Amino acid sequence: MFDPQQRTILLKLGRKAIETYLDSRMVIASPPDEFLSAPSAAFVTLKQNAELRGCIGSTDAADPLGETIIHCAISAAFRDPRFPPLTKIEYPGISLEISVLSPFQKSSPDDVIPGVHGVMISQYMRRGLLLPQVAVEYGWDRETLLMYSCRKAGLSDDAWKDPATIIETFTAEVFGE
Repeated sequence: MFDPQQRTILLKLGRKAIETYLDSRMVIASPPDEFLSAPSAAFVTLKQNAELRGCIGSTDAADPLGETIIHCAISAAFRDPRFPPLTKIEYPGISLEISVLSPFQKSSPDDVIPGVHGVMISQYMRRGLLLPQVAVEYGWDRETLLMYSCRKAGLSDDAWKDPATIIETFTAEVFGE
């Protein structure tokens, strides 16, 4: 989907957004590039010493990709409720990973392929999402992926079996520094 030059542009855009916000609390503008203007859903994941340091994304492809990357990068660095805001001391040691999401497809549990699909579980007002690479990182099978997606939504481990639960799958183009 993205060539190496486009991937580099996206990674530099995310890093520049974090750096600028860290220095001045200003949000940069997306450069005027055609591929950055296409509406896209995406996540930005920050890692420090190969450990998660922040991950925020957008599941709605309403905003241009460039804007999505900027806002997700800033949010992953400064607004992920699981972590304190990124500091200037930490900044040089982080690495960025970007996941640009495909459209979501309503799916059955049997449709889920760990390592290929990300999963979003929804039930009433609760929702949990795991990116495709998470199952690979932890060596999860289908049921384990569905179980952890339910946990992330604040549901019981087997809520994926409930007919009231909506399972959606997606793929992602994932690349990082």
